[in-house]
Amino acid sequence: MDARRERLVLVAVSAGLASLVFLPVLGRGFVLSYDMVFAQRQSLVPDALGLGSALPRSVPADAVIALATAVIPGDVVQKIVLVLSLFMAAYGAARLVPTEQLGTRIVAATAYAWTAYFAERLFIGHWPLLLTYACLPWIAGAALSVRRNEPRAFARLVLACAPAVLTPPGGVLATLTAIVLAGPRKLGHTLGLAVVLNLPWLVPTLLHEGGTLSDPAGVAAFSARAESWGPAILSVLGLGGIWNGDVVPGSRGAPMAPVLILVTVAVAMAGLRPLARRWGTAPPRALLLLGVLGVVLAALATLPFGEPVLSWAMEHVPGAGLLRDAQKWVAWWALPVALGFALAAEAAAARLKAGAGALIVAAALFPLLTMPDLAWGGWGRIEAVPYPEDWNAVHRVLAEDDRPGDVVALPLSTFRGFAWNDHRTQLDPAPRALPETVLVDDTLRVGGEEIDGEDSRMDRVRAAKSPEDLSAAGIGWILVEHGTPGRVDPRLLTGTQRVWSGDWLTLYRTPGEPAVTETRSPVPVVLANGVALLSIAAALLCLKLPVRTLSRRRNSLPRKE
Repeated sequence: MDARRERLVLVAVSAGLASLVFLPVLGRGFVLSYDMVFAQRQSLVPDALGLGSALPRSVPADAVIALATAVIPGDVVQKIVLVLSLFMAAYGAARLVPTEQLGTRIVAATAYAWTAYFAERLFIGHWPLLLTYACLPWIAGAALSVRRNEPRAFARLVLACAPAVLTPPGGVLATLTAIVLAGPRKLGHTLGLAVVLNLPWLVPTLLHEGGTLSDPAGVAAFSARAESWGPAILSVLGLGGIWNGDVVPGSRGAPMAPVLILVTVAVAMAGLRPLARRWGTAPPRALLLLGVLGVVLAALATLPFGEPVLSWAMEHVPGAGLLRDAQKWVAWWALPVALGFALAAEAAAARLKAGAGALIVAAALFPLLTMPDLAWGGWGRIEAVPYPEDWNAVHRVLAEDDRPGDVVALPLSTFRGFAWNDHRTQLDPAPRALPETVLVDDTLRVGGEEIDGEDSRMDRVRAAKSPEDLSAAGIGWILVEHGTPGRVDPRLLTGTQRVWSGDWLTLYRTPGEPAVTETRSPVPVVLANGVALLSIAAALLCLKLPVRTLSRRRNSLPRKE
């Protein structure tokens, strides 16, 4: 089969996998599940750039989505992100595996895309991590090109990393992947590139006035968990083990699941030998060590002395909160497992006199058969629902009123469970659905454990006993959300003016003039975003313009007779 037909087949397989998962949610409406919240038009508020009082955990992702929804409806943007995340993960792994066999590429595609990591991060709503996961094979391929000194390799590496660095965890995942595969001789270049691309979240994090320490209670609450009768580290080796048991596919708890994980890992490790023959020894070894690092970090809180060490780091080391929910780092383990599994299947098929094709088909279908409940939106776990009209009405009121002050959302809770979304747990959509800065209670409740929030302004809001207290804290509006668990203190509404009321939302105006809250100068953050965007633009130009331009210039130079 020629290269063009092979690409078409791989595109069809990747598109088929994406359709198998997301086809049921491709209608109009929004998938609102846990941390995944999109809105029809997201505003570019200070928090979207990391200029608010909260830590910039979703920066620059919120700014990118705000810009995208200024042109394209938010539900369409969301579906593009979700479909591309699975499509690019499958297609990227298929292109990365070093083989001439189409069947081996298809095995790599399913082994990398159809995983517990993708399923669990999808169901918990971590769409930026899904994008990062989809980019890792492309980053790996571009980094290998840099290692081999191929033309325009750095430009390809910049573009491969760009969608992956929309949040701090994604930036770290992409950075270390690029560094280890580009090799130590390119360390200065790849590290500099990584710093530039991560400036949009690095700068606001370093300038954050509230500090970057985290509550140590989050270590135990967000540690990896066992999904079956095996220990937590076994679930992590199988690319699962997320802290929230409600988002784990049911098939991960099957009695045979731990055995299948061990078999998969054993087969994958056998496949790393042919990978080393084709790539050379150093890149596969570096990839494997990075994967092992991801497993260790993911399972660290469950290992002896791991929890005390992490708890100490949360209290004393700025930025150590990145190690909370550490299961996300096991994404590094997915590439050596997928590539090794595919090459091991190819090697086994080559030894068979008959049935080689059947073996490759079985290997390609193995991930789907062992975890069928990722298909069809996780068998109904996720679905697209419309926002009630109340949200558009409140958006218009706030957009047309120039009253100063931010919005506080009540009841005080990070998550909601609206009847119009079938009582699914979801983040409060107000900060992304409304055109003003919205404060929500960022105290997290995991089981019976409370993890303190990181937004310093919320301390004054939680302590408020009257609307005047809220005004003094810079609050100009109170948004009461109905049909979701939680209690609203009636004292906070006494003396307020009701501006708009509907079945699901009521908007109040606080009395008096809200105190003006000081915000940091946006100049450093704007410059950081500008530098990152310029580097991406330069990479695009490098791929498109210089070769033709330089070749014309060389041809036009006078020659000596």
